[in-house]
This record gives sequence, structure tokens and C-alpha cells, in this order.
Amino acid sequence: MTVIEKLHPGYIVDHKGHKTAVVLPYNEYNELLEDIGDLAVAAERRYEPTIPHEDVLKDLKENGYL
Repeated sequence: MTVIEKLHPGYIVDHKGHKTAVVLPYNEYNELLEDIGDLAVAAERRYEPTIPHEDVLKDLKENGYL
């Protein structure tokens, strides 16, 4: 199920029946804001160097986290 399928929007229409605004349940609105924030962080960090998984595991073990 996609994010869009999880939404339960309501609509405000003008006198001609054209949709002019969307109303979302508060929790759904907050989830969308969190998703947008996560996407913005991912976009900002897309060119940062990566660390191989093996190196992360080694570091975690050396520092007593695993």
C-alpha cells in the first residue's frame, strides 16, 4: 500500500464544485511532513561518501555496541 492509498482526504469545493483545498486528518498530515523531511535529508546527503557495511560492523564491535 502506497502513502497515497493510506490518506483519507476531504475536499473543500467552490460554488461550481471545483476542488479548492484538501483537508487531511492531523496524524496523516504529520506523517507527510515527516516523510518530506526525510526526503529532504536524503537529497542533501546523496553525495556524501558511504561506509562499507563490514567497516560499520567492525567499528560497532570494537566499541562494544555489538
